[in-house]
Amino acid sequence: MYLADETWPDLDDYFETESLALVPLGSTEQHGPHLPLATDHLIGEAFAREAADRTGYLCTPTINVGVSPHHRQFNGTMWVDAPVFRDYVESFTRNLAYHGIDRVIYVNAHGGNIEHLREVGRRLRDDEVLYAIEWMWDESIPDLVDDLFEQNGPHGGPKETAMIQYLHSELVHDDRLEDARDGGIPSVEAAGTNKYGSRTFYDAADNTDNGVLGDQTDATAEKGAEMFEAATEQLVRLCEWLDAQAFDDLLPEPHV
Repeated sequence: MYLADETWPDLDDYFETESLALVPLGSTEQHGPHLPLATDHLIGEAFAREAADRTGYLCTPTINVGVSPHHRQFNGTMWVDAPVFRDYVESFTRNLAYHGIDRVIYVNAHGGNIEHLREVGRRLRDDEVLYAIEWMWDESIPDLVDDLFEQNGPHGGPKETAMIQYLHSELVHDDRLEDARDGGIPSVEAAGTNKYGSRTFYDAADNTDNGVLGDQTDATAEKGAEMFEAATEQLVRLCEWLDAQAFDDLLPEPHV
């Protein structure tokens, strides 16, 4: 069920009988010369909507601008400062709690959001408002991703390329895949910016001239479809597990 498609009276039954919501998140940021800036939020929304369709749980509108200042040197990248993002997501989630939701899955597709979503989840749990957890699609199927790609990215690499080839093939510049590979770097390690145990880089541009990593020519829509199905199964299982928990069991343990 997609919240924004419903009328308010038609949501009565859901809020009376269910207490779980899926919140898709991503970013609007550069993904190299071959992928759209919408890559992350398109992926996050696709997973959230598919899981909602399969389970009947509620999917909210997508939060499509995230914490992306590390891509700011590339045209069109949009971001909000981390404290603003955390406060916005917390306020957004408290709105759901007002309607009776007491557990939320942040269906996230942007690595820059992860630590901030974890912080928001902690705040809400510590206040005993609701239980919110972050889910990242590729982290749910790491073995499959490793099996499919020799160099899987992480950013703008073959795994994200394959996913957009599957979900929105019309947005992928397939004629630029070789340029993406040759103008980027295979991995962060290849950039040589990890020195003596320290990450000496802050921005993507510190590592890669065109903003991406990995071998984009290894991507296919068929690989994207395989990953989408496998990760959706994981998200559905997470929904079912979370829905089955007693709310009191999700709250912080008492002081020892």
